[in-house]
Amino acid sequence: MMDAKWFLMLVLMLVFGGWCKGCLEHERTALLQLKSNFFDDPHSLSDWVDIKSSNCCQWEKVECSTASGRVIGLDLSFTRRWRDHEGDMRSYLNVSLFLPFGELKSLELRDNGIAGCSDKEELVALNNLEELDLSYNELHGFLPLGPKGNGSLRKLKVVKLDGALVNGTVSLLQVVEAFPSVKSFQNLDYNYFNETISSQGKWTFNSSLRVSTNVEEISIFDSHLPNNTLQTIGVLSSLKSLTLRNCIGLTATLPTQGWCDLRKLENLNLRDNELEGTFPSCLDNLTSLRVLDISHNCDFQVPASLVSFANHSHLKDLYLYGNEIVNDTDPTFQTWVPNFQLESLAIESCRPSKGSLQKQLPKFLYYQHKLTSLHLSKNNFGGKFPSWLMENNTRLQDFFMAGNSFSDSLRLPRHPNYHLDTIHLPGNKIEGEIPRNICLTFPNLEWLNLAQNGLRGNIPPCVAGLESLYLLDLAYNNLSGGIPDELGKSNWLNTLVLSNNSLSGKLDPTLFRRIAWLYLDGNYFDGEIAEYQIDFSAFSTYIDLSNNKLSGRLPKWLGKVFDLRRLSLSSNHFDGPIPFEFCHLDQLSKLDLSHNNLSGSLPSCFNLSKTEHIHLGGNRLSGPLPRALYNSSSLVTLDLSHNELTGEIPHWITTLSVLSILVLKNNSFDGEIPSQLCILESLKIIDLSQNKFFGPIPSCLSNITFELKDGRSTYRYYILEYPMRDEESIVDNYVEEQVEIVTKRALLTYAGNLLGIMSGIDLSCNRLTGQIPLEIGNLSRLHSLNLSHNNLTGFIPSTFSKLEQMESLDLSFNSLSGKIPNELTELNFLEVFNVSYNNLTGSVPDQKQFGAFDESSYVGNPSLCGPLLDKKCSGIDSPPTVPNGGSDGEEESSLAVDSFSFWMSFSISCAIVLITMAIVLFINPYWRQAWFYFIQRCIDTCQFFVEDNLVKLYIYMRRLRRMIM
Repeated sequence: MMDAKWFLMLVLMLVFGGWCKGCLEHERTALLQLKSNFFDDPHSLSDWVDIKSSNCCQWEKVECSTASGRVIGLDLSFTRRWRDHEGDMRSYLNVSLFLPFGELKSLELRDNGIAGCSDKEELVALNNLEELDLSYNELHGFLPLGPKGNGSLRKLKVVKLDGALVNGTVSLLQVVEAFPSVKSFQNLDYNYFNETISSQGKWTFNSSLRVSTNVEEISIFDSHLPNNTLQTIGVLSSLKSLTLRNCIGLTATLPTQGWCDLRKLENLNLRDNELEGTFPSCLDNLTSLRVLDISHNCDFQVPASLVSFANHSHLKDLYLYGNEIVNDTDPTFQTWVPNFQLESLAIESCRPSKGSLQKQLPKFLYYQHKLTSLHLSKNNFGGKFPSWLMENNTRLQDFFMAGNSFSDSLRLPRHPNYHLDTIHLPGNKIEGEIPRNICLTFPNLEWLNLAQNGLRGNIPPCVAGLESLYLLDLAYNNLSGGIPDELGKSNWLNTLVLSNNSLSGKLDPTLFRRIAWLYLDGNYFDGEIAEYQIDFSAFSTYIDLSNNKLSGRLPKWLGKVFDLRRLSLSSNHFDGPIPFEFCHLDQLSKLDLSHNNLSGSLPSCFNLSKTEHIHLGGNRLSGPLPRALYNSSSLVTLDLSHNELTGEIPHWITTLSVLSILVLKNNSFDGEIPSQLCILESLKIIDLSQNKFFGPIPSCLSNITFELKDGRSTYRYYILEYPMRDEESIVDNYVEEQVEIVTKRALLTYAGNLLGIMSGIDLSCNRLTGQIPLEIGNLSRLHSLNLSHNNLTGFIPSTFSKLEQMESLDLSFNSLSGKIPNELTELNFLEVFNVSYNNLTGSVPDQKQFGAFDESSYVGNPSLCGPLLDKKCSGIDSPPTVPNGGSDGEEESSLAVDSFSFWMSFSISCAIVLITMAIVLFINPYWRQAWFYFIQRCIDTCQFFVEDNLVKLYIYMRRLRRMIM
């Protein structure tokens, strides 16, 4: 008996051991046939070889059953790139190639240009198939299945058709009917569905495929749907979840039939469409609804009372971001008692509501006690801060109330809430001090944002003890005092934003050791930043200490913060040279040290290959442009204005291939303007004013296109990254790159998007000579051109009429002659025009916008005439007439009195002007620097004039002496 048992066991081992040893021979052969007929690249699938000892179950893209050794999965995605004679990527599937795989359960044919099956074969033959992926093919109105009623793939559970139905020849309901065994359609994105066609206006399923009405889930993103989709989908009576998100065609109002028949529907997502109107009354039928998301339909009106959901006792999650929130006209709606208890509620107005009438919080919120997530931002809700919401909902986790008008003090609930981890209240009118017990009430806070309110007093020291605190944002308040000592030692604090308060005191260097996002700008911190032995655990990446009163040398240890991305220390009182240690900051994308008292030359060791924005203006830096800027291929902004830099613009400036803004104004650069600037096609703003450039204006400047840029991507960067569960209610928190430009007779600041559309050239206050190149008139996208205070001659080019976008044109203080071209009246956007102090002649244009320019635009041109100057252009002006009457004695007496009055008033006026100038120059350092520059320039001009003429006189005298001798 024992021998028989051992014999049976041995047989079983031999049978099953041999069965599982490798794949079946006929399936291995079929796979090799697939390779030769299905794969374009002959070098692909190198392990698919015609060797009997090769186990095909170990081949790439093949999956076998561990029990039977049969092929159960094939991944043939991205393999076929056949084209027909018209060049279409279209092929037809030979189903017979798959028939040897009798146990095939998963077949992936993604992105193969499949248009259908060849020889009228159908995939229905693969009757064990459970998962089919036909995504991103080109199914032209053809679903590769058998005729209706022929037992189509009854074991199929998952079908993927993303981007496969792009020609609008198949309707959504036809897809559902073609796969009767599939209950969940989650992969129908990026398609173009046709309208459902029926003679009676209502779709009827094939009688033999009634199982198709058992579909429970449909999810479609980013597709084209006909506008009758919601009307016809009501036949899917078993549907529990419907998502139609960001679909073209879902416009106008919600229909009153079809979708309202889905009485089993629990989850409805119609987010990111173009729906209008409001909820129809038939919404009452959807009593099983648990989750509704109709966010970002900006013209869809939602009653603030939510009375539309009076019958929805199962409703748990309601998302109404980006809709039009309206007040109910019937006051009784504010008193209704809801049947539901929400867990997540989000109501956010699509359009900014600040400045409009304040709304009251909906009364139904008083009856909610199970909320875990509450988002009510940007609705202009007013009144006292609703602490009762936190009091009533003891399991609340997220509390978002940004962009409203809540006032009074920040009152906290009476009992601690150990679940609340996010408080987001920026942009309200909350006043008073931050409660001292906030840490005891919410001990597990991770996110505390109280920015843009009216808070005063000190920062509670206890916040340093919140062990889970990740972000603390108290910017734009009236807080005073210092930063709690222990805050920099927090292990989890990642982001600290205290900008634009009245904080003061010294800065503890330990703040830079742990905190990655550190923004302390716009306060009154003073003194030197102490030296600090920083270690490699420091990971500060964004530091902004601008607009404070910090002084002393720049801290060298900042150069050891190796991952530093943005450093802004502008508008302080730092002095001395830029430390060589900063050369190690090779990850910097922005460096702003402007408006300090820094001196010396720019370090030649800078590694600026990743730097996009450099602001070093308003210092006392000297020397030439360093080769450290060479090959700064990422540099977009270079502002070195108001320094003492010298030398010529180097020829290697062409390596700054994406440079968009070049500001070198108010330095001592000299030489000719290099033609290499013309190669920088990305330039939008060129400011070389108040230097010593000479020679002609390069005509090749017309090669620069001055194209518009997206200011949001190029000149805007976010100062905070929000690692939130839901970012919908986060107020945009970003810094915009900004540059000061002299245009329209004023010093204007352009930032962000405005900077992206601004373009200009300022070559004023130099020693440029020659004529204005005609080619400059081809810069049709230029908004501002300033060539004033040079030595330019010749005519104003008539080609300037092609400067279609020109807003400010200043040619004053030159030696231009001739007439003002009448063609300039075609500049419809011109706001400022100045040709004063030239040698222009003829009539002043007075058509269109030129009629609005006053006499100051033309002063200093005695030969100009016209109605605007109150000077006729024809005839000879008559001499002034002398009035009669009065004796000689009376005339002498009056002349004596007038002379005395004149000199007295003249002396007093001069004294007032001198005293005023002295006071202004004492208060404003920028004007003081500009005045000294002007005086220096006058001295230089006089010196050069005297030297030039003395040399000429000396040469002339020597020649005269030789002639006499």
